[in-house]
Amino acid sequence: MSTVNTADRLYALLPAIHRIRDAEQGYPLRELLAVIAEQVAAMEENLAQLYDDQFIETCAPWVAPYIGDLIGYRSLHGVAPNVASPRADVANTIRYRRRKGTASMLEQLARDVTGWPARAVEFFQLLGWTQNMNHIRLQAHYAPDLRDWAALHWRGSAFDTLAHTVDVRHIDTGAARHHIPNIGLTLWRVRAFPLTRSPAVEDPDIGGGLRFRFNPLGTDMALYNTPETETEITHLAEPRNVPLPLTRRWLKAHRDDYYGVGKSLWLELDGSPPQLIAGHQIHVCDLSDIQDGGGNVIAWAHQPVAGSGVVAIDPVLGRIAFADLPASAPLVSFHYGFTIAIGGGEYERGDPAVPVSPVQAVQGGAALQPALDAVQDGGTVEARDSYRYIETPTITVNAGRTVVVRAINGARPLLVADGEIELDLGAEATLILEGWVIQGGTLVMPDAGDAQPRYLVLRDCTLAPGPRTQGDGSPPQADDPGLVVHHAFARIELERCITAPVHIAGDAEATLRECVLDATAQDLIACRAPGADTLMPGGEWTLESCTVIGKVHTRQITLASDCLFVAALAEGDSWKAPLWVERRQQGCIRFSYIPPGSRTPHRYRCQPEEGDQLIRPHFTSLRYGDPGYCQLQQATSDRIRRGAHDESEMGVLHGLYQPQRETNLHVRMEEYLRFGLEAGLIYGS
Repeated sequence: MSTVNTADRLYALLPAIHRIRDAEQGYPLRELLAVIAEQVAAMEENLAQLYDDQFIETCAPWVAPYIGDLIGYRSLHGVAPNVASPRADVANTIRYRRRKGTASMLEQLARDVTGWPARAVEFFQLLGWTQNMNHIRLQAHYAPDLRDWAALHWRGSAFDTLAHTVDVRHIDTGAARHHIPNIGLTLWRVRAFPLTRSPAVEDPDIGGGLRFRFNPLGTDMALYNTPETETEITHLAEPRNVPLPLTRRWLKAHRDDYYGVGKSLWLELDGSPPQLIAGHQIHVCDLSDIQDGGGNVIAWAHQPVAGSGVVAIDPVLGRIAFADLPASAPLVSFHYGFTIAIGGGEYERGDPAVPVSPVQAVQGGAALQPALDAVQDGGTVEARDSYRYIETPTITVNAGRTVVVRAINGARPLLVADGEIELDLGAEATLILEGWVIQGGTLVMPDAGDAQPRYLVLRDCTLAPGPRTQGDGSPPQADDPGLVVHHAFARIELERCITAPVHIAGDAEATLRECVLDATAQDLIACRAPGADTLMPGGEWTLESCTVIGKVHTRQITLASDCLFVAALAEGDSWKAPLWVERRQQGCIRFSYIPPGSRTPHRYRCQPEEGDQLIRPHFTSLRYGDPGYCQLQQATSDRIRRGAHDESEMGVLHGLYQPQRETNLHVRMEEYLRFGLEAGLIYGS
C-alpha cells in the first residue's frame, strides 16, 4: 500500500470536527499524518514480507538458504537452469520426498538437476525368472515375441521391454544393467535444433527435379524429433519426450505424431502462403544409393512411381523423393541433432549485435549485393528467414564506419558462394557478421597497404569446414580456409563459431571464444599465415574454451585457456611440431590439452603431463554435421573431462558444465534412492 493511501486512510479515521478545524488552519494535521504514514507503510510492508518469508516461493533471496537448511537441502553446482538458484530446488524437495524412491520421481529429479531429458528404468522389472504363482506378471515374457517389431525396435535402449538374464556386476561400472538392485538413468545430451522453411537442396548428380535433401548444405543428415514436454511428475518418459533420431519404421508407424506444422517435420511448396504437403502423401522408406558396377550412384532406392502423387522421405539420410515434378520449390522444416548452441542456428542468441541504422531487410533468397552497397557508410543488412542466398558478394565498409550483416533471432540463412568473398574495409572500419552459415566461399580481407586497424567480428557463424572454390583456380582441398586475412593490422574476433581453417597475417591479432576451428583432419592445417608458403606463422592468438582440429603454426599465443588442440604430424611432415608457436618466451597455455611434441610458451596444468603420453581426448565424432560433433566420450580421462580451470571439461563444450551436472545428480541420488538400490548413469546420446 502506498504512503499516500495510508495517509488518506489515517486522516479519514479522525473525527469530523478535527478535520474541519484542520481545513480552517491550512491542513497542518494532514501533513503530520503524512509523516506518520511513511513509518506505518514501512511497518506494514515489513510485516507482509515477514509473512512471505515463511514460504520458499515468495521469500526474499537471503531467506532461501535458511529454509533449505531447515529441510536438510544440500547446495549444488548452479550450472543447470533449474538449480542456478536454489529456490526452485528447495521448493521441489518436499515434492520429491513424498515420492522418494519411485521411478517417475528419480526421472524428474535427473531432468531437473542436469537440465537434460531423462528416462528412469528399473532393471529388475526386465529380469527373466520363474514367476511365483501368487504374483504373476502377465506382461513379463521370458522369450521375446519376434513378431512384435516395436518391442524389438527399442531393444538395448532406455525403452527396452524385453526380458534379460541377470548380470550381477555393479551398474556403476558402466558394463552391467540387468540386476535386482539396479536403476538406470538414461540422459540425452544431444539437443534437437529446428530449421524452418529452408529450401530443400536438389541432388546435383541424379536430382532431375525429383530428388532433394533436407540439409541446406546438400549432404545427408539424420532427422530428429522435437521433444514433447511432460506435464505430470508421475509420467515416465516415452520416445516422443526425448530428442531421438527418427527411424524409418517408427516414423512410418507414427507418421501423424511427427509430421505436420509445429511438429518434428513438415514439407511445403513455396508460395504466398506456402502450401503444406498433406500427411497422406508422405511415404516413409529407404532412399539409399543404388550404385553401378563402378561404384557410381545411378539412382535412389524406392523412387515413387510417376503419377502417384507420393512424396517419399528417408529420416535416416534426410532425403526426399517426389513422384512428380513439384509445382514450386519445396521448403522443409525439420529438427537436427547437435550438442551446443554455437554456429549458425535458429536458437535464441543471448547478446545479438545492436543494429546500426539504416536497416536493409532481405528475405526469400533475394540478392544481397544491393543491400550491402546501400550500407557502406554504416548500417545493417538483416536476413529474416532461413533461405539459401546463392551469391558471391563483396562487402565494403567505408573508413570509420560500422556495418552489421546479421540474421534475426530465429533465422539461419545460408550464403552459398562460388569464390572469394572480399571484405573491403576502410581504416578504423568495423564489420560484424552474425548468425550466418557460409558454404563454398572464403572470406578474404586484402592488405590495405597502411598501418590503420580494421575490425572483423564473427558471432554465432558457421564457415562450413571442407573444400572450397579457390580464387586462383587451384583444386579444392579438405583444409581450404574459411577466413584469410592479409592485412597485418587487422583485429579479428570470433565468438561461438564453427569455422574452417583460418589464415591470418603474422602481425594480425585473433581472439576466439567457444569456437571450433576445423581442418577436417588432425594432420591438416588449421592455422597459418596466408599465401602458398605453409611454414609461415599466422598472427597472435587468444583462445578460450576452443577445440582446434588440425595443425597450428602461429607467431604468438598470448593466452590459451580450457582448449583442446587435436593435431598430429603426418609421416614425413615438414612441420616441426603439431602446435608450433614461434615466440615461446611470451604468452601462456593453461588447463588445455596439447599434443605431444608441441613447441609452446609456458604451460600451466596442461595435459598430457610429462612422461604420460597415453592421455588423449576421445570424441564421439570429428565430422562436422554429426550430432556428436566435438563431444568427448566417457572413455576420455577425467584429466581432460574435468581438466578445465573450474573442473569442467576442456574444449568448446566447456560451457555446458557436463561434469558438474553429473556430480549434481550423484549428490541427489544418494538422498532419494531406496535402501539397497544402486543407480547408474547411461548416456543415450
